[in-house]
Amino acid sequence: MSSPPVLSLNKVTKSFGAMVANDNISLELAEGEVLALLGENGAGKTTLMNILFGHYVADSGTVTVFDRELPPGRPRAAIEAGVGMVHQHFTLADNLTVLDNIVLGTQSLWSLRLDAGRAIEKLRKLADDFGLGVDPLAHVRSLSVGERQRVEILKALYRDARILIMDEPTAVLTPPEVESLFVTLRRLIAKGLSVVFISHKLGEVMDISDRVVVLRGGRLVYTTATGATSRGALAEAMVGRTIPQPSRIQIEPGRPLLALEQVTVRAGGRKALLDGANLTLHEHEILGIAGVSGNGQNQLADLLSGMIRPDEGRVCLDGKTVQPSPMTMVRQGVGRIVEDRNDLGLIGDMTIAENLAAESYREQGFSRFGILRGVALRRHAKDLIEQFDVRCPGPDAQVRKLSGGNKQKLVLGRVLSRAPRVILAHQPTWGLDVGAAAYVYDRLLAARRRGSGVLLISEDLDELLRLCDRIQVLYQGRLSHSMLTKEVDRRELGLLMSGHGMEANSCTH
Repeated sequence: MSSPPVLSLNKVTKSFGAMVANDNISLELAEGEVLALLGENGAGKTTLMNILFGHYVADSGTVTVFDRELPPGRPRAAIEAGVGMVHQHFTLADNLTVLDNIVLGTQSLWSLRLDAGRAIEKLRKLADDFGLGVDPLAHVRSLSVGERQRVEILKALYRDARILIMDEPTAVLTPPEVESLFVTLRRLIAKGLSVVFISHKLGEVMDISDRVVVLRGGRLVYTTATGATSRGALAEAMVGRTIPQPSRIQIEPGRPLLALEQVTVRAGGRKALLDGANLTLHEHEILGIAGVSGNGQNQLADLLSGMIRPDEGRVCLDGKTVQPSPMTMVRQGVGRIVEDRNDLGLIGDMTIAENLAAESYREQGFSRFGILRGVALRRHAKDLIEQFDVRCPGPDAQVRKLSGGNKQKLVLGRVLSRAPRVILAHQPTWGLDVGAAAYVYDRLLAARRRGSGVLLISEDLDELLRLCDRIQVLYQGRLSHSMLTKEVDRRELGLLMSGHGMEANSCTH
């Protein structure tokens, strides 16, 4: 590093009880550099960023920004020193304008009114300089996902950020939006902005970063120039072992298991959230549903979970029409891997044993005369803990104390142990590191080999292209025709996800 670093973390250590989250970590960031920060779930990345922003106070060590040591536990000091952050889940108020969101918190409470003209002028200059075009007077609720991310970046730049921390910035973007973001980042970097890029998408890390640091178990275990490493080496550094890549072998699909025929779901009887949707899922098949969040994925998942019923059209299992309800779908052999394992998939204050039996305790004989059979519950839980490699203290541990990866293994164990014929996998690797994601892929592919049909709803194109036999795009409630994965053009798929060409490709028959 030829010039002094703009950011230095020196021997930062942070413990929570007996757990050491950050262990003597030192790293530096140069002006105009993109530093990728990688690590498994629970490796210490979030703790380290919280210390940088003053949300946590380190047990020892210092944070220096532009040769100035930041006082611990003071977020305002980090912002005033020129540090900004773009969060994975946008922190914007939908009912306010772009301008209101950006200036919020920049004025004294004693200011009587905003000088809107000056603020708009500054905002438009930033947008022009960095290719972040967005209408300052538009309401955030009217913006696309990509436009909302521009607002998040502008919010940091408006506060004169010279260091930008980006946490999973491409998680909800289409491929064209990712390309646009990287064009913007390169403009920012060329003007001297420095970036810490946190991501699980190793292809993007290789594309945008200059250097990579890897945390494992709270320690910094690997530092390298990006050009001197590979995706495989980074994945191995993250988990401490070689990760076999899941392989989808060619299997002839079997009979139809699930079908939607002209299914429409409306919001309050008015707007169609699913609009004439058609799909067919077969034995020995993974059918992918691609699309940007908010285009009907939740309604499709709720329909197949039995949480809602269609206003028009039919849902068929094994060729027979069913009226979806949670009990009906479970008893008809539909296994549900829901998007939100914390709020929907598991009950945090219940034990592991109770969660593993939650969907089928009557059918599996865990209840007698309305009383749970504790011994049987624990025996069942111990078997699944071992079978699905759940790292936990035991069957009686509370689920909320587990890591994200281990929570997802619990959901997989509960679903797959019943050998369901149809598996709804909604964002099954959301927020998981490369090792935990590979484990999920292996389990889904094994279920496909056994004869299950898997409906995979995902916003991750790499995931869909790796696992699926066929793909359909969901845009504003409409499903495209299915496409064989081996014939899919990645850019065409991204354009369909943005709505381009959906009229010609929508499945209306």
